[in-house]
Amino acid sequence: MKKSKVFIVASLLAVLLVGMSACSNSSVNDTSTQNQSKLDNTSQSTDNSSTDGTAKSDNSGENNDNEQASNSSDGISKDTAANSVVSDKSDLNTGFKEDNDTLSHYSSEQIEYARVWLQLGANQQIDGLYARHIPAGTPLNPDDDTSASYPEDVIQLAGSRLVDGSVTYSGNGDGTINVYNVPLRWDGHYPAGENFYIDIITNTKLVYVDPGDDEKIVALIKLLSVQ
Repeated sequence: MKKSKVFIVASLLAVLLVGMSACSNSSVNDTSTQNQSKLDNTSQSTDNSSTDGTAKSDNSGENNDNEQASNSSDGISKDTAANSVVSDKSDLNTGFKEDNDTLSHYSSEQIEYARVWLQLGANQQIDGLYARHIPAGTPLNPDDDTSASYPEDVIQLAGSRLVDGSVTYSGNGDGTINVYNVPLRWDGHYPAGENFYIDIITNTKLVYVDPGDDEKIVALIKLLSVQ
């Protein structure tokens, strides 16, 4: 009877030991599995991080290349635009040089007379252009004893006919002239009185002379005769 009890107790102890051993192994296996899973996750995370870093590096390099290409393109565009501006300026300078060459064979007085007539002459279809120098002190109307005199040297331009009109002026040396409102031939009742002529002198018109068209200037110069 005692042996039977001892055997039963021994059997129970053996079963308990086996059960505890199984639980311990299961716990170890679970822990090992969890650790392995963590290692795998860590490795995967590292790989992903490495991959992302590589991708970012590649993208950064690509962006830098694109930026350099863009800057290079912008630089080429700016250079092209600058060259275009320089070319335009060169064309303008050439044009002015050609214009100057067109009139370079003529004196400044000839060019001035032609420009004044081109701008102010009543008739452009003239057979001849005549320029007369009138010195200061000359009466505006030589046929009137009450006439006042020119206070400065003047130039009188006229065509070959009365209908062509006339322009009487003095130059200021700055591209402007003082135009006197006097006719080529005086018609009226005389004596007109000195105040009449003084009023003409004090009411000259300041006019800026345009350069005009060079071909027309040359055509008028060819008709010019200085008296």
